[in-house]
Amino acid sequence: MSEKELSHALDHIVVLMFENRSFDTLLGSLYSQSEMPNFEGINGKKLSNTVPSGLLNDAPASVPLHVADNMDTPDPNPGEEYPHVNTQLFGKFDPEGNKFSDVDDMKNPFNSPPSISTPTMDGFVADYISTFKSEMKRNPTYKEYAQIMAVYTPDQLPVLSAIARGFAVFDHWFCDVPTQTFANRSFFHAASSSGFVDNLPFGKFSVKNDAPTIFERLEEKGVSWKVYFDPEQILPVTALIHASRLYPFFATRFHTLDDFFVDARSGNLPAYSFIEPNMVYPHTDMHPPIMGRLRIDLHLPRQNAILGGEHLLSQVYSAIKNSSSDNGSNWSNTFFLITFDEHGGTFDHVPPPSATSPDSSGPGEMGFRFDRLGVRVPTIAVSAWIRPGTVISEEFRHTSMIRTLMERWSLGVPLTERDATARSLFSVSTLDTPVTPDRWPDITAPEITFGHEVLSALELPMSLMEREMAGEALYFEGKLSSMNPAADPNSIRHRDAHDHMLRLRDTWFPQIAKRIVA
Repeated sequence: MSEKELSHALDHIVVLMFENRSFDTLLGSLYSQSEMPNFEGINGKKLSNTVPSGLLNDAPASVPLHVADNMDTPDPNPGEEYPHVNTQLFGKFDPEGNKFSDVDDMKNPFNSPPSISTPTMDGFVADYISTFKSEMKRNPTYKEYAQIMAVYTPDQLPVLSAIARGFAVFDHWFCDVPTQTFANRSFFHAASSSGFVDNLPFGKFSVKNDAPTIFERLEEKGVSWKVYFDPEQILPVTALIHASRLYPFFATRFHTLDDFFVDARSGNLPAYSFIEPNMVYPHTDMHPPIMGRLRIDLHLPRQNAILGGEHLLSQVYSAIKNSSSDNGSNWSNTFFLITFDEHGGTFDHVPPPSATSPDSSGPGEMGFRFDRLGVRVPTIAVSAWIRPGTVISEEFRHTSMIRTLMERWSLGVPLTERDATARSLFSVSTLDTPVTPDRWPDITAPEITFGHEVLSALELPMSLMEREMAGEALYFEGKLSSMNPAADPNSIRHRDAHDHMLRLRDTWFPQIAKRIVA
């Protein structure tokens, strides 16, 4: 492909970022060894995790990888915070008292190794048993803790798998931080999380995360961008994570998913689009089931998050495939990246590599130096200029998107040392002529129904993510008014929080409120 053609292949970049799944969990079975010998998947490998002595009585020595028997596993949700990830990667509880403890009670060094070393990837079962017992207040059965070694087949994920086989899959794409949502989503657009590692305490990211973002570089250069999110979520997480930097753009750059489909159909997608799934009820984010103990005790149904994610993916993919504007965004000039913010505690067998620290300011939260990456996550590139069945095995990471945007629109020097060393996505598009949409994979959205059969969503306690989002919003509101938060995120009722978030949406994002009313 010529340099001119390659440039137009990335005239419009769309990212859809799901939640909390590892590569092995969703895409490890994508290709057999005979089909793709160099594919770093799970087929043909005898992968397992040990059950350390002292965790359970009469437990087997190890748990093998196996196919999931339902679409909402593992349940309850694994540990995803930094101390949990350390145990998953290195197989240690340090100090020993961190075993069976709530993450808020864990002590230094938070299960981290004394120095940079290659992760053994053998602590997923141990950490899941410990997490299960901490949440459920009892020991898990074998069937319950074996869930952490469950994976999905292509037949179980027909949308994700068809798109991955029809375009390019990255089998060495890592999230940037070995921890949970907020830090990794911050790195995706800022190559930094201002030294923060885990989501809590409330208000930390919205008030104190002041790392400059790629959004501001795009704005300064006059390059269009939008963040699209499901209005069911009320407030966009991207806005909350970067509130101190992006507040001036709340009323202009944040839009609903309905707007995305209109923009795609009319050829009016911006240069950069970032799409958030619904991270609260009804989930479309693929996140493992949450609120385990309460939901199981109340006999509430699981959340259908994987099927919800498959449905959303099919909609976004179809919108891009069917876009045919002559002068605006269309199927031939739009590059679509599908990825996940973090692995969320689910199993993967490839050790994350070391990484360049974003800056030289020293250790961040919990003493972490940001000198190693997080776990491999499922990532797929969709473009008319990509050869079907492509596997990309070079190391990529979340900050590769910043590097790509920087190069595509000449946005200046790197944000940090992390994106300065990331590989850009320009090498992914290799065809001389585009693959027309009639040759793209045909997919069918799965049927899915949502609904609490016992209680309405607003009568349930808030999930941790809902509480974290409410906390960021309440603390940022307090910063803007130079007052204390209007309510305590720990004690506010779900319905009251919902109503308060709606009032903040109407104030901060009037364009969204106006569209919903209309």
